[in-house]
Amino acid sequence: MDIKADFEGVLAEIKELVAQKPSDLHLQVCQILKAKIYHYDWVGFYLLKDGLLQLGDYVGKPTDHTQIAIGKGVCGQVAEKKATIIVQDVSQEDNYIACSLDVQSEIVVPVLKNGDFVAELDIDSHSPAPFTPNDQDFLEEVCELLAPTF
Repeated sequence: MDIKADFEGVLAEIKELVAQKPSDLHLQVCQILKAKIYHYDWVGFYLLKDGLLQLGDYVGKPTDHTQIAIGKGVCGQVAEKKATIIVQDVSQEDNYIACSLDVQSEIVVPVLKNGDFVAELDIDSHSPAPFTPNDQDFLEEVCELLAPTF
């Protein structure tokens, strides 16, 4: 399987969707990512509101983590640093906030609007160490496409 080709096809689909401006754009992006990329088991957005990360649209098992403080957990660190973080083994991460016992790895990508952190895309995987630089490049491009919609 050529994962890079998958990313290109999914990116084209998301570009088309962004151009259509549906009211549930963020939810549809979550659905596409989870359905099309085999190792994306939970896909969701956290939005910066009132100094906290607030859970937005997501696809996957429900989570108790509807609010996360800046700096807390991987999501909070991404908000603080405004940079992507990949954790290939969550059991080795001191600051990890466990969402599910099934989660083995996580990637969190910031959404920056005019250089300011406004949201982030959080993806959990039930596979050990599945995330590559290709995932990071792809997801950063997705977040760049979506930035004006936040």
